[in-house]
Amino acid sequence: MILVAPSILSADFSKLGEEIKAVEHAGADWIHIDVMDGHFVPNITIGPVVVSKIRKISDIFFDVHLMIENPGKYVEQFAKAGADLITIHAEACDNILSTINKVKDLGCKVGVSINPETSLDVIKEIIQNVDLVLIMSVHPGFGGQSFIEDVLPKIKKTRDIISKMDKEIHLEVDGGINDKTAKTAIEYGADVLVAGNFVFTNTSYRDAIKSLKQL
Repeated sequence: MILVAPSILSADFSKLGEEIKAVEHAGADWIHIDVMDGHFVPNITIGPVVVSKIRKISDIFFDVHLMIENPGKYVEQFAKAGADLITIHAEACDNILSTINKVKDLGCKVGVSINPETSLDVIKEIIQNVDLVLIMSVHPGFGGQSFIEDVLPKIKKTRDIISKMDKEIHLEVDGGINDKTAKTAIEYGADVLVAGNFVFTNTSYRDAIKSLKQL
């Protein structure tokens, strides 16, 4: 089953609560929350205070993507704010496994992400310890970028590794997702699609989400 996780990075922040409820009612499975610190990526978005506020208006699954330096310092704050899953970047961790275990101890599901230029070898040995692998198909930091097709072999290789595991591990793809690139990502093994612009710039959130799920 394909899960669709609209990224609120592309939502109208002047009415963020309404936007979240709208995509939830339109059939979204998860809400993808991009957290950026201006250091790990060249942009600044939101912190745990905002997550805690929007948690009050929705029970939908919160997929919190930490694009920040030293994520281990902040995972507890995001867990307390209402994250259901916290994804950390391998490139931002001195000790990936330690941070993964910290997230688990907080009662959250945990994911690990790598950027387009990062080799899968960096995380290959720890995939069995996570609930989700996130392959970035754009360079993180800004919405509206085009899908980088060079990551497709990495998506397939990740799916091959996951298929040999004796637990459910999601394979998420984030960046440049639309009805065309999503089809390709799914063919290569993705089962969770992060879609920002494609959903939030569509005149019908329901039609946009439905078109991805039908792939």
